[in-house]
Amino acid sequence: LTRMGEKSNFWAMGDTGPCGPCTEIFYDHGQDVEGGPPGSHNEDGDRYIEIWNLVFMQYNRSADGTLAPLPKPSVDTGMGLERISAVMQHVHSNYDIDLFQALLKAAAKLTGTADHNHTSLKVIADHIRSCSFLVCDGVTPSNEGRGYVLRRIIRRALRHGHHLGVKDAFFHKLVATLADVMGEAYPELVTNKTRIAEVLHGEEQQFSRTLENGMVILSDAIAALKGNKELSGDVVFKLYDTYGFPVDLTADIAREQGLTVDHAGFEQAMQVQKQQARAASRFEADAALTIDGHDATGFDGYEQLESKGKVLALYRDGKAVPALNAGEQGIVLLDTTAFYAESGGQVGDTGQLIGDGIAFTVTDTRKQGSHYLHHGKVESGSLKTGHALTAAVSPDMRQATMLNHSATHLMHAALRKVLGEHVMQKGSLVNPHYLRFDFSHTKALTDAELERIEDLVNAQILANTEVSRQEMPIDEARKRGAMALFGEKYGDVVRVISMGNNALKADSEVFSIELCGGTHVRRTGDIGLFRIVQEAGIAAGVRRIEAVTGKGAFERVREQEKRLHNLASLVKAAPDALVDKVQQLVAANRALEKELQQLKGKVASAAGNDLLSKVATIKGIKVLATEVQGIDSKALRDTAEQLRDKLGSGVVVLALSEAGKVSLVVAVSKDLTDRVKAGALVGTLAAHVGGKGGGRPDMAMAGGTNPAGLAAALAAAGTEISQLI
Repeated sequence: LTRMGEKSNFWAMGDTGPCGPCTEIFYDHGQDVEGGPPGSHNEDGDRYIEIWNLVFMQYNRSADGTLAPLPKPSVDTGMGLERISAVMQHVHSNYDIDLFQALLKAAAKLTGTADHNHTSLKVIADHIRSCSFLVCDGVTPSNEGRGYVLRRIIRRALRHGHHLGVKDAFFHKLVATLADVMGEAYPELVTNKTRIAEVLHGEEQQFSRTLENGMVILSDAIAALKGNKELSGDVVFKLYDTYGFPVDLTADIAREQGLTVDHAGFEQAMQVQKQQARAASRFEADAALTIDGHDATGFDGYEQLESKGKVLALYRDGKAVPALNAGEQGIVLLDTTAFYAESGGQVGDTGQLIGDGIAFTVTDTRKQGSHYLHHGKVESGSLKTGHALTAAVSPDMRQATMLNHSATHLMHAALRKVLGEHVMQKGSLVNPHYLRFDFSHTKALTDAELERIEDLVNAQILANTEVSRQEMPIDEARKRGAMALFGEKYGDVVRVISMGNNALKADSEVFSIELCGGTHVRRTGDIGLFRIVQEAGIAAGVRRIEAVTGKGAFERVREQEKRLHNLASLVKAAPDALVDKVQQLVAANRALEKELQQLKGKVASAAGNDLLSKVATIKGIKVLATEVQGIDSKALRDTAEQLRDKLGSGVVVLALSEAGKVSLVVAVSKDLTDRVKAGALVGTLAAHVGGKGGGRPDMAMAGGTNPAGLAAALAAAGTEISQLI
């Protein structure tokens, strides 16, 4: 036991708040590993490794440093998974445990790296885990918050891949290996591995286009230093601003070259850029479309998909023009339109503006103030101001969008009924293909909760009640309990959408009532079917649901049925009996695995009997030092124990070479451990195969990566034992 000062044996979450003394548990990897106990001059060695920490949370520290007892003290305990695994698997490095070995091998194969101990491989293997779990939790690469952390980790891994000479995308391919290794404990990795790989691949493609050029600039800048040890802030900023290099990535590379970074110069360059950006934003605002002098656009698209309108203005490249000719892209402003402009999360309508010999394809409709702007391209004719046009909205696009929008309202209400009144909309997207809804909630939804939400929405769809659309003073709408949608601005008179139950009766309790200017179905039954596609977290306290309706929902059901039938065909079972069949196969597989392990044990035992003929006697001590084949590392240990027991008194040294990796095990009978310690002996022998190891005095294991040194290691066993006896 070693008692340390507050710096080492006291934990706090910050300058103030809950805190208390802590007890750290260390594991001694053995005297053959360099390093001293905690508090000693050489404590940074690898012999004593912290594997556990217990914090006795008993105080609350105030701003003046006073420690007041907590009313309910507790113990906060945390174990290091990888470090415990290293202990249990008799290795010294976290990267030698089974969780990492598969990832290291896969990374080595993808990068063409022969040295499995290369630092860059370890970084890549570590980062694929953290990145995959972040994406699995709903985080996506971005320039802020958790998304920026993810982006930085991905790019650091890619930079190490570049260091190994990798030019093509590779990082996302490791997701499959990770899912194989950790999928049993974390099934969400298996469920989401396709989406995780897609997110990582997208970021790889984005960054790879600039990484190589950026590395050239950085290398040139480092070469030009000529003895100077500091990288200028201008270079760091150029890499950050032009090539998307996080500052810490540049600092990592500089540190490897023994250089520092001019952070003050970088911050100064950042300030200049911000000032220029502010000036540019004012310029962009000045260059916006000038629509002064035109009345507000009349919108009559709630009740119809076609309307007659006159061209008030035309714009090309941000400037007003008298005409748009065939093949030209631009913007059309009408006095009246049936096209809904993007607002409240609902995308703008598409369709055509048609006149005498004129066809203009509308690809998007947006709003600037009270004016509706039709973005698109002239397909034929010459479009001029003053022309009379028919505005024809794409009916399929509008219908599909309306189904999703109305379903969003029903889902919002269902979320509040299932999860609680704390649920509030934080964003939404409604397009013809699917609906996306962001809402406040602190944890992932359970399968039961998602099923309940689907049931509530589909119950309203089956009820097929009429949807109410009313305009009323905003105060009256609020009295009725209407909810305001995220991002919307409301005037004194608002449009209220009510759905479900007796929505047409003002004094009845409706299922959903919201302020909304979007387009909606006539009856809830028009939605057809509602299915949730996925649910995930996108920020602290914010969840996201994606869902489909109508034709999209039916297509999803059909696709799932196809997969079910394909799976049933593979296991030769009827779809209705699929669960029982899979359970039988899983049970049979487990039984076969158990039988295989038993057979391996028998094979190892039989092989052990044959090996006894190779026993030599050194200074009166029985010694067996030999290579074995056809077994795995676990069976290697078991075989060594069996042989030691059969010898009664002696030393057993067994070696196994497999796929470029060497495993060594040393077993010493109890009566000899005062003279021959297994941990020390295996560490000495491991040096011949490019590795290290350790363990108990009577049993120890080691690993290496140089099979060519195996013969020398076994030959050295007798010499080492002779010197110890």
